[in-house]
Amino acid sequence: MRIGVDMGGTKIEAIALDPAGLELQRIRVATPKGDYAGTIAAVVNLVRELETETGQTGTVGVGIPGTVVASTGLVKNANSTWLNGQPLQRDLSVALSREVRCANDANCFAVSEATDGAARDFEVVFGVIFGTGCGGGVSINGRVHAGPNGVGGEWGHTQLPWATAEESPGPLCYCGHHGCLETWISGTGFEWDFARVTSRNLRGVEIVAAAEAGDIEANEALDRLVERMARGLSTVVNVLDPDAIVIGGGLSNLSRLYEGGLSSRLRDYGFGGGIKTPILRNVHGDSSGVRGAAWLWPSRRRDVGEL
Repeated sequence: MRIGVDMGGTKIEAIALDPAGLELQRIRVATPKGDYAGTIAAVVNLVRELETETGQTGTVGVGIPGTVVASTGLVKNANSTWLNGQPLQRDLSVALSREVRCANDANCFAVSEATDGAARDFEVVFGVIFGTGCGGGVSINGRVHAGPNGVGGEWGHTQLPWATAEESPGPLCYCGHHGCLETWISGTGFEWDFARVTSRNLRGVEIVAAAEAGDIEANEALDRLVERMARGLSTVVNVLDPDAIVIGGGLSNLSRLYEGGLSSRLRDYGFGGGIKTPILRNVHGDSSGVRGAAWLWPSRRRDVGEL
């Protein structure tokens, strides 16, 4: 059995999967905000409850809203700020009396979709989450590629490529830099850009509904969004050239991303043109993070390098 834990800002969710990836049990609790010891206790209790209810023990993987630095074992870049600077992976391993594997939640998303999701037939997968923020993760042969600094796939904090005069220097990002992709192509950035251009304050779903009803300004906002996504993803293709790109998060439900709009624009932005990287909608939706955390412990065949 594999147990996956997804540590969100408002809830912590845990899932138990059988060897074939079928869900056995799922439970969740509210996140103890600001309480590191309480967070450790919550994860331990969830794991123990799953094991009690299933009558089995399992491996444990945890998706976190940050990363564990390999050289120090400490968490950094977590928006759940009470985790930063803490030896989370070590403390969970001690508390559960077994090795626990932690990874960034976007990397967990990529692993999930590469293992038994939309990109299950591909070797190198880039997973991108267009939600309240904008994140990315890399999976190679079903394994997380985080890098020695733990920032592999942190695509949302690179600048919007080929920014126009109007787009420069770009909005101030919480990371301290201007013009990060997250400030332009996240759900928050989408709403901000629409308000900036139109002086109309609408939520993302309202902008999409307005576009579908024929609103010219809303349609123009969606076109800008897709075009900026293509510019951003072209840098991923130029550096990594993944076999597939899988899209998650709330904006992944935009049909125009898959109806040629994103693929056709990406085709021209990549070096030399003619880019044919598949753009895929996720299969597991909001469950990809917690499932990917469980898959941080791959199958035995993957562990011994047979895939």
